Amino acid sequence: LVLRPRRESFEHGLLPIPKLVFPEGTLTQTLAQLRAKLAAPGPGRVGAAALAEALQIPADQAALALGTLAAVLPGDDDGPAADGAWEADLRDVLLFLYIQSYKRLVPRAHKDSPSVADVWPSTSAFDGYLSALSPIQLVRSNSRRFMPSQADEEAHQLSYLQKHMANVLTLLADSVDGEGDESMVLTMETFEHLGFLLQFSEGTPLSQAAPFFANSDPDMPAAPVPATQVHDWILQNIASSLEYTAEKAITKENNQRSVSDPDVAMADAVTNTRIQSSSSTGASVQNNPGYYRNTSFVEGISKTSVVKHGSDIKGHSIKVLNCHDSVIYILAPLKYATVYGCSDTTVVLGAIGKVVKVEHCERVQIVAASKRICIANCRECIFYLGVNHQPLIVGDNHKLQVAPFNTYYPQLGEHLAQVGVDPNVNKWDQPFVLGVVDPHDSLSHPAGVSDVQAESATCLDPDLFTDFLIPSWFEAEGPTKYNPFTLPEVYWASQRKKNASLEDIQKNIRELELDDNRKKELACALHAQFKDWLYASGNIRQLYCLQGE
Repeated sequence: LVLRPRRESFEHGLLPIPKLVFPEGTLTQTLAQLRAKLAAPGPGRVGAAALAEALQIPADQAALALGTLAAVLPGDDDGPAADGAWEADLRDVLLFLYIQSYKRLVPRAHKDSPSVADVWPSTSAFDGYLSALSPIQLVRSNSRRFMPSQADEEAHQLSYLQKHMANVLTLLADSVDGEGDESMVLTMETFEHLGFLLQFSEGTPLSQAAPFFANSDPDMPAAPVPATQVHDWILQNIASSLEYTAEKAITKENNQRSVSDPDVAMADAVTNTRIQSSSSTGASVQNNPGYYRNTSFVEGISKTSVVKHGSDIKGHSIKVLNCHDSVIYILAPLKYATVYGCSDTTVVLGAIGKVVKVEHCERVQIVAASKRICIANCRECIFYLGVNHQPLIVGDNHKLQVAPFNTYYPQLGEHLAQVGVDPNVNKWDQPFVLGVVDPHDSLSHPAGVSDVQAESATCLDPDLFTDFLIPSWFEAEGPTKYNPFTLPEVYWASQRKKNASLEDIQKNIRELELDDNRKKELACALHAQFKDWLYASGNIRQLYCLQGE
């Protein structure tokens, strides 16, 4: 068994709210005081009002923190209570607040590499050194080799947990009568909450892998275990995992080829085919325990179209990385999705049950049905959203636009129900805006930079709103025949106006009394204008898909 960090907590669970980030020197003491304050009123549950008062933050930020926590917990995302109030287990809240001190990994140093500021600019993935490179060129360039890989990030997260695990266990442990190491203990229930931070890639629950809780009788709870014993066992497993990762890295470097590792699969890059599509039939591997922690990748796509169905995707998350001038269709029910470093690309995300994160993208159109979405450091992007919670906007953004969800495919309704997205609730036009500076990213925003509120998004002009048509041959027959999200009246009115204008034009053309030569000239003129519009709007890639070329 190999112990791994839960990537979701570190990738989707960090918020750029300064009052959630405590100095490392006082972190444990501050959280211990917070625990005492929050534990006093009730039975181990924390509501947004209590958290807001304890941390001295606005109520909406406290609700955002608890909602974000719910989105990254290992179990199902239950949402707020019947009265709309968020609450969470105190132990999960403490773990969530603790990792807000985490700093993301920076690019690896190399004696011949450009400076950090050149490789990873401060404001955008496409400024400075990278401005002349398309994302696909960036993937192939030498500098890309020094960007943190999935394995690098995982090792960094494990090292962070190794350093802080003693403090984490102290926060969670209960005091009992005893001396020395025997005075602080963890129950099996509390131990299971460490699943927020750690997991075994094979899917084995922590308590079943730990020798001191394995094979416990549900009718007779296991006796609490000294925190020092838990600490020793976790550190031993982390050390083994780090050693295993280092050995794999050496083997990979020596062989100069990718090791066959289902956890770090990067085999989805396609550069010489117009459409990459898979059959919509076949057994899905999403729930296969062997793929417990896998993320599927679509990376380095340029000037093409890619289709991914549930049967093509391993695990419960997808990452679309460094794609350029393409159309990516993810027509599957998933928990997490990340779109990073893409430009001039359309990405369709069918049903995402927890979080979508879009970061460092430029001139991208995102069509997403999801419970949540976080947008960071993007420029000139349009988001067609069906989201149950307010879109979160952070970082250095420019000229963002939001619009209601605008597409469907035959299985969409079933996929939404499967992941718990409610099409009757859409908060696409209610962005929640935080600051520009991300305290977890010391590279993009160096220490000492003053924070200001991020630029928000504007609503797309209804006259510019259009439906997005997903080719019917991408999907088998299904019950969804129309967009399950209701359009606001102003967008409906615009659609009706456009349809009426189109019908008038078609009628006028049919009624024209023209000879064959004039009809041919008219048809050629219409085709030429339509082709110019396709190229000018970037919709030419969509036409390739519709033609099935």
